[in-house]
Amino acid sequence: MKILAMQRGGIALMLLFWMLLLAGGTWLLDGGFEKVMTPNAHVMYASPEDGPVSLTRNRAGHFEAPGKINGKPVTFLLDTGATYVAVPGNLASELGLSPGRSAWFNTANGRAEGTLTQLNEVVLGNIRMNDVQGSISPGMENDTVLLGMSFLNLLTIEIRSGEMLLSLPKE
Repeated sequence: MKILAMQRGGIALMLLFWMLLLAGGTWLLDGGFEKVMTPNAHVMYASPEDGPVSLTRNRAGHFEAPGKINGKPVTFLLDTGATYVAVPGNLASELGLSPGRSAWFNTANGRAEGTLTQLNEVVLGNIRMNDVQGSISPGMENDTVLLGMSFLNLLTIEIRSGEMLLSLPKE
């Protein structure tokens, strides 16, 4: 009798294991991991009628979203501590940015030298701004653009429960 009960328990655990494995595989194939890591991918497909741009914090607690500079796709990291839209040096040439005058910036890693530049167009979801002041920062290591206050100051920003709402100010 004891052996029969142990066999049934083993079969039940094996069935539970396979059900969980199938559920996890389905979640991964459906893009579950991608949705957790990049919760704002939907922003790329926003239309002007969609209202404010709504962003969710990623797993690291940051607001990161796809966007465009001068018509080319980039990844933005919203940074209210950045004065300008800061573009990594290696990405600046791909975006066709012309370096302007030299400038020093206070960053999280100390002072860094870079150049100022003018961004013809910056797009985040359905928000499009022309002639935005930017900076080219050769010391930035990855291809993530810091979306700073030269863009964000032009918007109304609300943060509630881990969600950021960005919209054009009402006139």
